[in-house]
Amino acid sequence: MDYRISDSPAGPRREDILPATTAAAVKVVIVGGFGVGKTTLVGTVSEIRPLTTEETMTQAGVGVDDLAGIEQKIETTVAMDFGRISINEQLVLYLFGTPGQERFWFLWDGLFEGALGAVVLLDTRRLEVSYEVVDLLEERGVPFVVAVNSFPGAPVHPMPELRAAMDLPDEVPVFPCDARDRISCRDALMTLMRYLYTLANRSPEPR
Repeated sequence: MDYRISDSPAGPRREDILPATTAAAVKVVIVGGFGVGKTTLVGTVSEIRPLTTEETMTQAGVGVDDLAGIEQKIETTVAMDFGRISINEQLVLYLFGTPGQERFWFLWDGLFEGALGAVVLLDTRRLEVSYEVVDLLEERGVPFVVAVNSFPGAPVHPMPELRAAMDLPDEVPVFPCDARDRISCRDALMTLMRYLYTLANRSPEPR
């Protein structure tokens, strides 16, 4: 039977087909509190049409979801976001964005299964929404880097101050990022890959 790549709805789109040179695929999770820009990052950097599960916010979230600082938000991720980016001809990253509201955090266990590492998105207007996210990653032993997302009117702090505020180890990369800019998003993922490489090649501590 002749299976041809097609741009029609009946078959896979040409851009969705993995390059023939792909030798390895890595699962990466994009995490953060409610409304920090996870869906935007995945959609910006993905080389395929991203899968999103955004739904219009309803009265069910009143009194449950904290909209302080993001009062204009009208949609929210209820399951996950999914995208893909080729780092080079051999390495592909599969990106899984987590839901931000705590009432959907029960989905995190499945999303983290098999993940090599994570990018934590930070919103300097609402640092408190990311404290528990970092705690959960540390409890699971998932390596992560912290990308400080850019929002209009958001306070700007030196990276060392943010590291101290989040109580992060010196070795964890903390850097600015703009989830609306593809190059900035790609740089964030490359920072994670370099950090994972450093961890994998670090000499074991003497007993």
